[in-house]
Amino acid sequence: MKSYTKYLVFNTRNRRELVRITGRVEDAVRESGVREGLVLVSAMHITAAVFVNDDEPGLHQDIWDWLQELAPYGPDYRHHRTGEDNGDAHLKSLLIHNQTILPITNGRLDLGPWQQVFYAEFDGQRRKRVIIKVIGE
Repeated sequence: MKSYTKYLVFNTRNRRELVRITGRVEDAVRESGVREGLVLVSAMHITAAVFVNDDEPGLHQDIWDWLQELAPYGPDYRHHRTGEDNGDAHLKSLLIHNQTILPITNGRLDLGPWQQVFYAEFDGQRRKRVIIKVIGE
């Protein structure tokens, strides 16, 4: 069994940002030489997420609105008693989750016709990382 690891680095301009990373995941799969297997894509921070969905701006706004409704940005989090101001970012990460596992078939990322891989940042404007771990034959 082969394994391959690649790190992506982000320094988002905004506190909240969505970055399509499908091409970079495809690059890692190609670089790995794995023909059949799985790829794990995982945000290495507790205020970010990785998910698969459609790359459609209206849907993106719906996702942001939904997250804001469930975990609104604001001062009313116990976590803020520690001097932080990102309690909502931690909860948003839990709602979307920090990682996804995707299939590799015939040496290619095997996504559905509208599926794209996204990195979602909820507390940005500083250096963050994503790990891509490819395993298989």
